[in-house]
Amino acid sequence: MAGIVWQPNSSQWRLIWVLAAIIVLFWPSQQNHSLAFKALSWAADPMNTLPRQPDNFSMEDGEDTAVVIAHDDQEAEYERAYASSRLERLRLRLRDMQEPFDPSTEQQVLGAIIVLGGLLVWRLGGRPACS
Repeated sequence: MAGIVWQPNSSQWRLIWVLAAIIVLFWPSQQNHSLAFKALSWAADPMNTLPRQPDNFSMEDGEDTAVVIAHDDQEAEYERAYASSRLERLRLRLRDMQEPFDPSTEQQVLGAIIVLGGLLVWRLGGRPACS
């Protein structure tokens, strides 16, 4: 005896693929950024040539002249690149962009998108196909 198997219609398939892509791209990793933010950062600086902002000083670093000079040079290079053009400024911003939410909040938001998307797929109402 053949059972009835649910087959999504074309609009349901499109929605399933879009939701799957969103979840894969934006799910936060354990250590760092989501795949979407990593890809955006890489696209902004694929050769890793843009200067980085220097780290903050610690109390011990403020007394070491060589560390202060290196920090000032790194900061001057970053400021020069930032002021050079709009494109360079955009690249720096995209490369250094942070996730908009805390990872646990981001997981909750994406979980809600999964649930609501599943309900929407169900609501779009595929007809069962007979096998």
